[in-house]
Amino acid sequence: MNRSTLLFLALAVWLSAFAQTQFAALREWMSVPVALGPSLVCYAALTQGPGAAFGLALLGGLLSDALSSAPLGSGIPGPFLLALTLHLQRHLILRDQRFAQFWIGLGAGVGVPLLTLATLALTRAEPVTGAFTVLQLLGLGLVNGLACPAVFALFDLLHRAFDYRPLASTSFRPDRETVRGRQFRPR
Repeated sequence: MNRSTLLFLALAVWLSAFAQTQFAALREWMSVPVALGPSLVCYAALTQGPGAAFGLALLGGLLSDALSSAPLGSGIPGPFLLALTLHLQRHLILRDQRFAQFWIGLGAGVGVPLLTLATLALTRAEPVTGAFTVLQLLGLGLVNGLACPAVFALFDLLHRAFDYRPLASTSFRPDRETVRGRQFRPR
């Protein structure tokens, strides 16, 4: 975990939260604001430490609540449970494979809005749902499924560009010479 990656992740979550309000044509076509926060939380949970993943989920949830009419805090449980689940199972996930990134993004894109709807139902906020909700959830899942490999590629590129590569250490020391044979001949 390093500072530049965390800074870029926080900036991307902030920009994605405000991008939900700016692309009116896409929002009207899908009848739901397109959120890329779940794919960013997937990247953080699979590549960063638990503090970064949970902090990013908290930031994304609060930013989405700040721009919606939902009660403050109702958008936090979805990304937080996503980060917790992925971080606890990251040793089992093929996080470097593009197809796995797609399916993780698809599941996150469907699961996070579904958990947010469940949280809103518990708070008696009366979210707008109907027969079209399933198609909206599948559309959000598909958008996040396609965005997740792109997020991984972008942040891996940023990681290689702005972070130093650790030096591989060897057990060979150039100041030592191994003498082989029966006789030892000092020089």
